[in-house]
Amino acid sequence: MAYDRTIVVFSPDGRLLQVEYARQMVKNGTTSIGLKTRDAVILGTVKMAMPLAVVESYKKINKIDDHAAAVSSGSLADARELVELARIRAQINRITYGEPISVKTLATFVCDRKHLVTQYAGVRPYGVGMLIAGCDESGSRLYETDPSGTMIEWYAQAIGRGAAKAKAAFDSGYKGDMETKAGIKMLVKALKKCEKDAEPETMEIAVIDSSGVKVLDRKEIAQYI
Repeated sequence: MAYDRTIVVFSPDGRLLQVEYARQMVKNGTTSIGLKTRDAVILGTVKMAMPLAVVESYKKINKIDDHAAAVSSGSLADARELVELARIRAQINRITYGEPISVKTLATFVCDRKHLVTQYAGVRPYGVGMLIAGCDESGSRLYETDPSGTMIEWYAQAIGRGAAKAKAAFDSGYKGDMETKAGIKMLVKALKKCEKDAEPETMEIAVIDSSGVKVLDRKEIAQYI
């Protein structure tokens, strides 16, 4: 018990227990998926259906800049703060350098912020995992950031409670050169497999390509189910 009361103390077996608890919060969240296709990156997720709630009032996919977006699993409050910080960083880059921020730099900034709060007493880790996707001069990119601040680039990745099922679907059917429509179909199929409440009303899907970030509406999502 003494080793999980503060973030800055390692347990004797080399673990930061507060970070592990934050990772568990990510695993408890609804499934979020990202995958790269030939010309785009697709993000998808399922929001919790709450009776009498206005579904449009809360989001799990957020646009960060004209060329980048992020999807989260875990604490929506933590995700909202990180998205706001990332948006500010993206605008600072445009003002300073006169060009869009690279997706890697954006993901690194978020990871640095997450890692920072694992090094000081009196704070807690961010209880949210994020998939950050975008298209820049280097092409389409997809990065995962976890509560420890670790950053990994992926062709396809899933986080949340249905991650294992989604990854199994990727292992058997994912192809990096697939068309965008085929990628959306695979993503929707994986979400339906992972989440029983996966319907057009609760799904969020965004396509990021060279033309920008496009969030699909309910009618567009329904065409792929």
